[in-house]
Amino acid sequence: MSLRRSIDSTRATSTKKKSPLSSLVKRIFSSEAKMAEEEVDFSQLPLLDRFQHKNWKVRKEGYEAAVKAFEITPDESDPVFRPFNSDSGLWKGAAGDSNVAAQQEGLAALCAFLKYGGVQGAQRSRSHTIQPIYEKGLTSTRPVAKANAYEAVLLYIEVDKPDAVIEEILPALTHKQPKVIAATLNALTQIYHNFGIKVVDPKAVLKVLPKIYGHADKNVRAEGQNLTVELYRWLKEAMKPLFWSELKPVQQTDLEKLFEKVKEEPTPKQERFTRAQQAQMAAQQEKAATAGPEDEDEPQETAEAEEEPAEVDVFDLAEPVDAASKIPASFNDNINSSKWKERKDALDELFNILNTPRLKEGQYDDVVRALAKSMKDANIAVVTVAANCVEKLASGLRKGFSRYRSNIMAPMMERLKEKKQSVTDALGAAMDAVFNATSFSDNLSEIMAMLVHKNPNVKGETIKFLVRCLRSTRDVPAKDEQKQIAEAGTKLLTESTEQMRSGGAEILGTMMKIIGERAMGPYLDGLDDIRKTKIKEYFDTAEVKAKERPKPIVGPPKPAAAKKMVGGKKAPVKKAAPPPAEDPTPLQPKPTARAPPKTSAPTKPGLAASKLGGLKKPAASSMASPQRRVISDLSNADDEESAAPSPSKFGAGRGGLTSRSLAKPSAMPASPPPVPRDNGLGAAERAELEDLRLEKERMLSLTETLRAQNMKLSNEISELQNQNAQLIEDHTRDVLQIKAKETQLVRARGECDVLRAEIESTRKDSERYKREVSRLGRESIGREREDMMRGRQQYDEPSDNAYEESPARYSMHLNGNSRPGSTLQRTGSTTSNGSSRAPTARPPSNLSAFSPTEEKENAGSDGLAQAAMRRKISPPMGTSSAGRSPQRPQFGMSREQSSTSVNSGSGEGENWKRAAEVTSQLKARIEAMKARQGLTKPSY
Repeated sequence: MSLRRSIDSTRATSTKKKSPLSSLVKRIFSSEAKMAEEEVDFSQLPLLDRFQHKNWKVRKEGYEAAVKAFEITPDESDPVFRPFNSDSGLWKGAAGDSNVAAQQEGLAALCAFLKYGGVQGAQRSRSHTIQPIYEKGLTSTRPVAKANAYEAVLLYIEVDKPDAVIEEILPALTHKQPKVIAATLNALTQIYHNFGIKVVDPKAVLKVLPKIYGHADKNVRAEGQNLTVELYRWLKEAMKPLFWSELKPVQQTDLEKLFEKVKEEPTPKQERFTRAQQAQMAAQQEKAATAGPEDEDEPQETAEAEEEPAEVDVFDLAEPVDAASKIPASFNDNINSSKWKERKDALDELFNILNTPRLKEGQYDDVVRALAKSMKDANIAVVTVAANCVEKLASGLRKGFSRYRSNIMAPMMERLKEKKQSVTDALGAAMDAVFNATSFSDNLSEIMAMLVHKNPNVKGETIKFLVRCLRSTRDVPAKDEQKQIAEAGTKLLTESTEQMRSGGAEILGTMMKIIGERAMGPYLDGLDDIRKTKIKEYFDTAEVKAKERPKPIVGPPKPAAAKKMVGGKKAPVKKAAPPPAEDPTPLQPKPTARAPPKTSAPTKPGLAASKLGGLKKPAASSMASPQRRVISDLSNADDEESAAPSPSKFGAGRGGLTSRSLAKPSAMPASPPPVPRDNGLGAAERAELEDLRLEKERMLSLTETLRAQNMKLSNEISELQNQNAQLIEDHTRDVLQIKAKETQLVRARGECDVLRAEIESTRKDSERYKREVSRLGRESIGREREDMMRGRQQYDEPSDNAYEESPARYSMHLNGNSRPGSTLQRTGSTTSNGSSRAPTARPPSNLSAFSPTEEKENAGSDGLAQAAMRRKISPPMGTSSAGRSPQRPQFGMSREQSSTSVNSGSGEGENWKRAAEVTSQLKARIEAMKARQGLTKPSY
């Protein structure tokens, strides 16, 4: 063990002693290696190898060498750019180099490549470099590297397509590192600050702004506010509808405070321009440098118009929304409901669908017809919501709404009769939206018709609408339209109310602002000074967007313009060849082909452009400045006068042929011949120019005629559409009436069937009753016969007293003169042993009172009732006390009479005459009953 320990200690000692030597050896070898590396010259390597070298110093040196090589290239087609265009991935390593020092130079090399390499290099390297730039370049700790990164982004916008660059940058806004998002937002702010919204479309950025305000990092939210304020400087209030509703109220309040600081600032101007804009500006400067005195005198109205910033419209920023597919299928049923609440709810739902900055074109015919019908609604809440829907629909469709204008404009203007201000304001806003979607000429016919309306509210609101149209239109009204407006305004000056007179003066003053005081003068002739003063006040305060350019005053041509400097020397001027003598009318057009231009003779530089090129393109000559057109017209007129014969030679002057003396004229002092003016045009060209002028006049007149016809046809179409709508309503009403009549007819038929069934049942019952009555009648006859036979057997011989009484009663029954009290008497007596004797019966006087003829006549309707009554009055004879009910008083006889007759007629012995009388009465009754039944004819 001791030996082992000694060996280990010896080794450790030797190791400690050798450590300085080994370190020295290492230093020597490392220094030699460094010297070897220093001896190697990396500058001889190609740029591509140095860009990919593992040593950062070599890469840094390569980046610096690339910058120097790019700066000395003559153009973008130099061979030095070729390897970098073919292998664009090299710039990915340069923009995102791992070494910060090398990355700084790599970003500088990328900027030089974009600056001198042109569009091709930017397009090919864009997809490789944008991500390293916003991940490592914009977040670099070195200020120079960060500045180079921002400059590279701006150069990509300047050289490449801005939309494509923004599309590559936007993914950085969803990066997981907040510092990358904040740096990217700062880069977007600088892009819009330098290039503006006309070069870089802000739609894509506005869509992601609400997500930025929901980020957890405060630096990201702060940079988002800076970007929003920068966009507000360009877009103003037009940007709010795109994202404002998605922000929280606190965020909206904070932004409003920031907007107040820049709201009063003028619209910013573009500070940095793209390559295309730079080329255009250079061409304009070159053109201005080479322009002559005539071009310098032209008004610069076009340039001023271009420099004037145009208002940004939210319609251009928003994406179109397909609202037609979102309208519910129950809309038509709800809008035609009889309850106003359901109609208003349907319109509210439609308003929420249409409430978007831009709508996609679709089929809105049914919707517009429903809105036009709602304008006639009795409920003003429904009318107000319908007007709001029209406003949103017209604002969202713009030009696509023009085909619906004729259906909705007239009903809205008719509804202006409403006195409530909220309704008229909603209708006015809707009409303004329709006007902005169409043109002034399209709406003029409806406006002129409503200016003579009998309702003062309609007339007053129409005046206000016409004034708003004149102020907002960008097209100067045509001559006939100016005349219509001026006549209508002059007529309003004679109205009885101050409001109408002021409205007429405002219309005339606004029109004067558009066409000028000189053009408005003829329409104001005949007006008194008070009215002219009022019109002049409105003229001074009116603000319009369309102004007619006044025609320049024609003056003599400038003599200095005849000669121009070309290359520091005066251009030689040649006299124009006079027209041939054999052509007496050089100004008339010839049917032959055009004469070839004279290319050998030099012409003026100012008139060279208006030679045959001007004849081939007459539209281009109309775009020239007014001063140039006037000078050209004057020169042409002078040439025509010099080429045509003098009017005095043909007797059209003061003296004519008769004023000339026939004598030989005296010698006159020789005068130099007039020098003809050279305009570079031959006779054929002048004739063709005159042809083109006449053709232009004909085309203008044809255009005016077609415009008037178009207006007339539009009015007819509107009337026909209104008539069609009215016919549809009438047809619907007629169909509903027909359906109601059919329903009533079906009900009547049903009731008729029920009544027929009841009649049939009643008829069957009647037949059954007749059969029953006939059966009862036969039974009663048989029973009476049986009773009669029984009565003959029971009767004894008649007594004298009975014989004495019977003749009078018998004669009464036979003659039919019985009194009401005389009825058939039935008497009976009871023996001591209880047996009853046959009562003495007489035929009732009531039955004998009916003659057979009367009974036959009454056998129809009340025959049955009479037969039943007779059966009740005359019960069968021979009833006993055991088998029959007690005797009841006869019909028409009181109790006292019946009791008296029974007592008086009672007797134990009845007379045979009484029996004979009863027998004859029974026979008469039997005959009468047979006559009633139709068995035999009655015997008298």
